[in-house]
Amino acid sequence: MGRLSLIIFLSVFLLIFDYYCYRAILSVFKKWSPGTKKTFTIVWWTYTIGLVIGVFAGIYMNLYLTLRAVILVAFFLTVGCKAVMLPFLLLDDLRRAFIKLIRINKKQKTGATKQVTAITDSAEPISRSAFIVKAGMLTAAVPLGSLSWGIVSGAYDYKIKRQKLILPNLPKAFDGIKMAQISDVHSGSFYNPKAVLGGVEMLLGEKPDFVFFTGDIVNDKATEMRDYQDIFAKIKAPLGVYSTLGNHDYGDYYYGKAPSVAKAKNLQEVIKTHKLMGWDLLMNENRRLKVDGEEIGILGIENWGMGRFPKYGRMDLAVKDTDDLPVKLLLSHDPSHWRGQVLEKYPQIDAMFSGHTHGMQFGVRTKDFQWSPVQYIYKEWAGLYQEQNQQLYVNVGYGFLGYPGRVGILPEITIFELKRA
Repeated sequence: MGRLSLIIFLSVFLLIFDYYCYRAILSVFKKWSPGTKKTFTIVWWTYTIGLVIGVFAGIYMNLYLTLRAVILVAFFLTVGCKAVMLPFLLLDDLRRAFIKLIRINKKQKTGATKQVTAITDSAEPISRSAFIVKAGMLTAAVPLGSLSWGIVSGAYDYKIKRQKLILPNLPKAFDGIKMAQISDVHSGSFYNPKAVLGGVEMLLGEKPDFVFFTGDIVNDKATEMRDYQDIFAKIKAPLGVYSTLGNHDYGDYYYGKAPSVAKAKNLQEVIKTHKLMGWDLLMNENRRLKVDGEEIGILGIENWGMGRFPKYGRMDLAVKDTDDLPVKLLLSHDPSHWRGQVLEKYPQIDAMFSGHTHGMQFGVRTKDFQWSPVQYIYKEWAGLYQEQNQQLYVNVGYGFLGYPGRVGILPEITIFELKRA
């Protein structure tokens, strides 16, 4: 199914879903006057149809980023609330169907000439139907509140995560050195440059010796960095800023997976943006990081992910001429690459650094416990993992995608201290 076909299918589904909710609400508020019902109907369908048109416009038109963000906020709040209402509406319909079956059964037993006492809700102070639907509406206020709070407080609530990284073969010159990692900027989702700058200043305040960026600088197009390039260009470090590409950087979700001139040009613009910011973009290659005559390897590959995600990465090229280096650090956007290829075929990689999962931007994360629905998709989704002598760190991201906020899983700036033991 093509992108347009999928969007049309989802739009039709949402309209049917909206009609279902609309009828349920009208059935509960039967005492509304004709004027009130008319006003409610106009407001409901103007908002719903306007939202669908807005989603199409946000995808296919070059809307101002703030307007697109407003549309996304409205979309997620609306769909989230109605999705929570759905089980209550289904429960009420099932209850009604069950009552109807009982009525039919009683009529058949007593005969058509005998009046059956109706099983109805009308004599109750509040009918069961009204109670169930109103309970659904009240429950829908919970995601409305949490998702709204996630937008207001979570989207730019950057948190410093400190992590000691033990590397037994680390040269003495690197013992205690400080490294920072950010990932998944997704600049096309931002709508508050001042807040984004605040996160960058937090990172710079840590004074890292070198910095990793592990992919997805944009959602789809290089032009999304227009208002943010100068902000991220402020990220500097004495030993350099090293970056790699993520699955969104190739433009596959906007231009399609087939090669095209426009898509190739967009990718070159993304690559150019890294260079203009002073970031050393690693495209299946490596660098030697030298301190006091001792060296470690910084390797970076293009996106390589399990399943439907693109496999542009070439580890055979990235590890070339690195056998003499005592420690090799790999930048690879998708954490599934660790189990999919690195653990099995490249035991010389000491630590890999990824992003991609966002922690699904929803969950719980404390010092000793973390949970998110994304863990049922990715075995390694946030924090540090180790298997034998190899390690993986997954950063839950600096930006956001789709839902313009975060609940529980806050945007992350990781600060590592490299240690020999």
